[in-house]
Amino acid sequence: MSAAAVAEAPVVDDFVYDPQIDAAIDALPLVLSLRSDPRFTESRPHAAAPDHLKKQMLTAGVLTGPGRLAVPPIVWTDSEANEMVSIVHLGRNLCGHPGIIHGGLLATLLDEGLCRCAFLALPSNVGVTANLNLNYRSPAFADRLYVMRASVTKVDGRKAWVKGHFETIPEEGEPTTVVEGEILVVEPKWAKSLPKVVDATA
Repeated sequence: MSAAAVAEAPVVDDFVYDPQIDAAIDALPLVLSLRSDPRFTESRPHAAAPDHLKKQMLTAGVLTGPGRLAVPPIVWTDSEANEMVSIVHLGRNLCGHPGIIHGGLLATLLDEGLCRCAFLALPSNVGVTANLNLNYRSPAFADRLYVMRASVTKVDGRKAWVKGHFETIPEEGEPTTVVEGEILVVEPKWAKSLPKVVDATA
């Protein structure tokens, strides 16, 4: 993105949004479909986090900015089916090998996304990761948009199991799964005493 484009980009809470990336997201057929589907609620949880907490938060603070998470991921949730879809752009400064997104970053984002999906099914909409299993299927190349899909597969009281994956957004053909995972999220007994950073069900 050019310096002029950066200068013209809107600044929100010290975060510069890349208008070109947002425009590319808005034009995706998947996004148009989700926005027309009344079952799904759209939100940007990273953008909604309180300003005084963002600098302490990994994905909503430290990892944001040009070349990293240049725009806050957009999340769609279906609270009836306990499903979630998210669109995220991964920049060139998030790599392990040059041009290939670090596997640890994908693990972090998938952990966060699967947890968010699990919150839909938990009594207090809050939980912590008890177990996370991942399988890496294909390299994730930098400076591209990706889709995260997740769904709750089982609920037992304060426990929720979720499956999900990251996939590519090809111009033609079927998407390629980059990484897939399963998570067990447990709602702590003291969950109700925790202040909520954002509305996890939005």
